[in-house]
Amino acid sequence: MRRIATLEDIAEGLEALCKADARLLGVREAAGSIPLRLHPPGFASLAAVVVSQQVSTASAAAIHARFSALFHPLTPQALLSADDEAFRQAGLSRPKQKALIAIARAIEDGLNLESVVDLDGEAAMAALTSVSGIGPWTAEVYLLTAAGHPDVFPSKDVALQAAVHHALNLESRPGDKALAAMAESWSPWRAVAARLFWAYYRSIKGRDGLMTAPAPQQN
Repeated sequence: MRRIATLEDIAEGLEALCKADARLLGVREAAGSIPLRLHPPGFASLAAVVVSQQVSTASAAAIHARFSALFHPLTPQALLSADDEAFRQAGLSRPKQKALIAIARAIEDGLNLESVVDLDGEAAMAALTSVSGIGPWTAEVYLLTAAGHPDVFPSKDVALQAAVHHALNLESRPGDKALAAMAESWSPWRAVAARLFWAYYRSIKGRDGLMTAPAPQQN
């Protein structure tokens, strides 16, 4: 599988996207720099995605800082041995606590978050969403940011919905199904398109848009 591993990969994807969809030329110009957004695959990266559900990037960063300090090193074993008070001090909601514990247990039962990123998109999504608490948005963002998967697009992300609505001058903000259908035309570079629209969102809102899922993820 081709991975988005460098800024050169993003540049290649942007060129292909703009050739395929001329509307994206203006989006690219307005978006400014497009960050790579790549982290090592594993429990810590997936936990960071779960922590970021339903909150702004700034709030997610603050919660994750407390969370990482309380659970150091951040391992499945550390979470499974913790009590409710530790999660409360970190500022995690009960659904996020349950999701993190479910992921930690799945890893102890054999889920390998490092090897799952080598699977194709459909197989990787199936493996991840089989775990309670990991829904499509969480799995897609993990594959995008930890696997460098080139062709996933988290259509449930409200910042992406808002960015596409504004950038393409749509009559209304697209829902996740409509946005997923629209993003099909950006394959096989949908992950680069997501990065582009997150950067565009940042340019129009003055704040980062990554990781703003609309609801706790369920199977």
